[in-house]
Amino acid sequence: MTTLDAPPTRTEHDSLGAFEVPATAYWGVHTARALRNFPISGTTVGTHRSLVAALGAVKLAAARANHDLGLLDDRRYDAIAAAAQEVRDGALDDQFVVDVIQGGAGTSTNMNANEVVANRALEILGLPFGSYDEIHPLDHVNRCQSTNDVYPTAVRLALVGAIDRLAEATAALADSFARKAAEFRAVPKIGRTQLQDAVPMTVGQELGAFATTLREELARLADSRMLLCEINLGATAIGTGITAHPDYRRLAVQHLAEITGLPVIGAGDLVEATSDTGAFVQVSSVLKRIVVKASKICNDLRLLSSGPQAGLGELRLPARQAGSSIMPGKVNPVIPEMVNQVAFWVIGNDLTVTMAAEGGQLQLNAFEPVMGHGLLQGFGWTAAAFDSLREMCVDGITVDAAALAAAAATNAGLATALTPLLGYARSAEIAKAALSGEGAVRDLALATGVIDPVVLDALLRPETLANLDVPGPNVATRE
Repeated sequence: MTTLDAPPTRTEHDSLGAFEVPATAYWGVHTARALRNFPISGTTVGTHRSLVAALGAVKLAAARANHDLGLLDDRRYDAIAAAAQEVRDGALDDQFVVDVIQGGAGTSTNMNANEVVANRALEILGLPFGSYDEIHPLDHVNRCQSTNDVYPTAVRLALVGAIDRLAEATAALADSFARKAAEFRAVPKIGRTQLQDAVPMTVGQELGAFATTLREELARLADSRMLLCEINLGATAIGTGITAHPDYRRLAVQHLAEITGLPVIGAGDLVEATSDTGAFVQVSSVLKRIVVKASKICNDLRLLSSGPQAGLGELRLPARQAGSSIMPGKVNPVIPEMVNQVAFWVIGNDLTVTMAAEGGQLQLNAFEPVMGHGLLQGFGWTAAAFDSLREMCVDGITVDAAALAAAAATNAGLATALTPLLGYARSAEIAKAALSGEGAVRDLALATGVIDPVVLDALLRPETLANLDVPGPNVATRE
């Protein structure tokens, strides 16, 4: 490419000197240096829509507070507020070009936001990009702020939205399992412990337990949501509020709550809040707990649907794609396998978050970018995986009720039900005989001559064996 073919640039300056920036870019010199410094993941901050929206909300709240305090005149405020709202609405996502993995505790991201807001505000005023004597990225857009309170606040707001999205997906998945539990409430089967036949239960009880264990996580997500709503906005560099107006913090938090509709509150100790990333560790742990449960459920779905002829074959999962390039007719449980892999990633990333939090030093943790990116991606992947699991798998589960009932009726595990009448030793003898092919449990029990046939039949009813006659929580509703 010749010099004549090169795209036009503008020259911007920072404390390190001059730097050429694309003439049409809303970002400026600080962002340009970050692009050169951090060509790492190929994933830009702009791919995290919720994080960019949160940055826009923080910049808007800051502008409102500064305007209230007389630190921004009407002209500058109107332009900055309009630009920040556009950032919040997604009109400028493609201008958030810095890599999600970056040194500087998120400084590059905050600078990117400041420059985009400043240059869009200048454009609104009819001024050329880079006219920073009119609207400066730091003196005006970043007034009373520091990366060290802007960035963690934005990450927290973005994670609140991610939690809400996952809570919705988790509740919907639990409801899907609950509907299947109601559908198969009385279909008998044999439960298993350590992969060995145990005692009778129903398909409904098995699937209903999945619904219950997922619903338990909604409370954990709600707790994490409230934890994230405590922010350090107004702390500036290390929590002392240096360079900020004494009333800025109160007003900025108030405006941020109004803008986002979230119950955000200022942290009680801003020095502690600026250095501590315990909330991210907690949120990561909750996410890990959820995916561990979901992965275990998917392990069960794969086992229960194994075969279909030479495996358990108790559940029939919807066929979604051909399973082999060499074995005709083979179909694999691809949806549960996908969820397993998402879980593996989230579990591994939990260690990244843990080490990043532990690696903080003194008054600031420099590693919030990898925490924020990992958590936002993990929540997003998990919510999408849950939606797919529900729509592409759980909603379409079917069973062969007659085959399951026949298998349960002849299983040696029925002998457990005899122990109150015959005792453990004699019941064990019956189970051993049944396993040896000497007869069915019912017939062997009658042969003892000590059990009335009517009593035995009542005892071996599927409803009795599975304890369905005992009232319990209704898994089909959120009780």
